[in-house]
Amino acid sequence: MQSKDRLDSQSDTSPDTAKTHEMVPAQLATTGADQEENAPALRASTPQAVSELRPGISTYSVTTTSAVIQPVPLVEQPSESRPSKREWLSIWWEGIRPAYLALSLSPVILGSIAAWTQSISVKNPRGNFHPITFMLTLIAVLLLQSGAQLINDYYDYLKGVDTNNSLGPGGLIQQGLVEPARVLVVGLGTVGLGAVMGLVIAILVGWPIIVVGLIGVLAAYFYSGVPKGLASLALGEILCFFIFGPLITIGSYMAQTGHLDRIVYIYSISLGLLATAFIHVNNMRDVRSDGPSGKLTLASLLGVRLSRTLYVILMLGTYAPIVALGLPAHSSHLLLIVLWTLPLLVIVITTVLRTTSPGSLHTAMLQTLKLEMYFTLLLIGALIVDAYLPIVAHSHWLALPF
Repeated sequence: MQSKDRLDSQSDTSPDTAKTHEMVPAQLATTGADQEENAPALRASTPQAVSELRPGISTYSVTTTSAVIQPVPLVEQPSESRPSKREWLSIWWEGIRPAYLALSLSPVILGSIAAWTQSISVKNPRGNFHPITFMLTLIAVLLLQSGAQLINDYYDYLKGVDTNNSLGPGGLIQQGLVEPARVLVVGLGTVGLGAVMGLVIAILVGWPIIVVGLIGVLAAYFYSGVPKGLASLALGEILCFFIFGPLITIGSYMAQTGHLDRIVYIYSISLGLLATAFIHVNNMRDVRSDGPSGKLTLASLLGVRLSRTLYVILMLGTYAPIVALGLPAHSSHLLLIVLWTLPLLVIVITTVLRTTSPGSLHTAMLQTLKLEMYFTLLLIGALIVDAYLPIVAHSHWLALPF
């Protein structure tokens, strides 16, 4: 009897039986507590009974779509939050970053004032200025920049650029205020409206302005409106120099006069360099968020030290064309009034050289924009005073009794 019991015991520990005992807990663990209680008794010699306890598995296909891979907003707005019309206007106004519109405003005013002051003479002290053309040019350029910024925010959101950077985007998409598709539609519509305004200017002035407007529209879209926009190919600084320098300044001058003058191109170089410095310090600020998303900028290519060097070169180079025009003996020395901005220049350069903090670089970026505004206003003031000095001197000479 004892030998028989030992044989039965050995038969219970056969390989198949041992394998069954190992599988039972694992299968029971995956069936849940309810199935464990209702599971029938297992027979060690019937492995098929174990397989019958395996839970049914349902499979569902998961389609990888853009909605799945899109990053979530920084702030989720409650569904019951419905802003009023005034709040919507404020949201959209902040979304287009109105402070940055000075990049377009400055060259439009400079080009238009340069055209006006060149037409001032003793016989024509009022000069030739076309206010309707000026307003159309200003509105068209501002619409193009606003639309380009909205398009840039949309595609940056899809690419994951600035998703976790509260200083970078306009905030419409990233804060969950507006649906991404709506931002794209409004951006494209704004660019289209700017193109229509440019067409009206071309009808009033002439066909050469169409070329300038077409380049502006294409630049507004292709800056970031494609899978690999120019801003993501380390070409953002070059494009911004061309747009916010020569293109807008010369286009505004031509809208007033119908032709081009070499001196206006020299003025435009300074504004182009200032705009480039602004974009470059903006990329320096966002270098930590641009890298993981695959966005390539000069700041990410050059590194901190060379990026700082480039910024200093751009800022100092801004003054070179104006100083070259104002220093010669028989030139207009009033142009050198732009050197009054040197204290602010020192502050901005010092800030960039001493910090790598995104918050501090954001402050330097805004100071760069402020310097451009002061620089432009002083240059415009110098042009106006220089245009009226001969008239004042001639009038004073005619008033003398002898």
